[in-house]
Amino acid sequence: MNNIKAVIFDLDGTLIDSMGIWTQIDEEYLKGFGYEVPDNLQEEITHLTLTETAVYFKKMFNIDNEIADIIDTWHNMALGHYSKTIKLKDGVVPYLNHLKNNGIKIALATSNSIPLLEATLKNHEIYHYFDAITTTEEVNKAKNYPDIYLLSAKKLGVNPEDCLVFEDIVQAVKGAKLAGMTVYSVYDKNSENQKEDLIKLSDRYIQSFNELL
Repeated sequence: MNNIKAVIFDLDGTLIDSMGIWTQIDEEYLKGFGYEVPDNLQEEITHLTLTETAVYFKKMFNIDNEIADIIDTWHNMALGHYSKTIKLKDGVVPYLNHLKNNGIKIALATSNSIPLLEATLKNHEIYHYFDAITTTEEVNKAKNYPDIYLLSAKKLGVNPEDCLVFEDIVQAVKGAKLAGMTVYSVYDKNSENQKEDLIKLSDRYIQSFNELL
């Protein structure tokens, strides 16, 4: 990490153990319309922006609700979890402290919304660690594109090649690689089926942030 001047973190599945919550929300939401969750749903949507995900649901499941209403419903279903119950991954706080102590800038790049990310970061008292926060809504591109990572680097005032990105899914790793950044993959049980591809595509694969301390 000698040349690394900034670290860009994904949120869900990387810093926090939340992907199971979204599977649960998808099940509850679709059940209300009489649908079961398709086996490949998470793989289809996990890298998309929130708006793109709502559009996907609207088209795929013939939902009449407006896009904004779909997103609002998801927010309401998720907020309690993000405010109280979702846990940090192992080693997150010590690693954030390690980065700060070494003068490394820290950013968040997420497909999630500002209210939900703020809820969980503040609940765990780590919001203050982040020098910049960027969502896919700002760039109108999903995480398989480099845009969110490039904007994160720009906000930090750091060149892309001097950034290290942490992600947990293949599509996002590809996007960060397209940005010309070093990419470490983080184990998450919800992307375990992608483990072999993540190891191949990433510069390093870790089970826990404790490995980096």
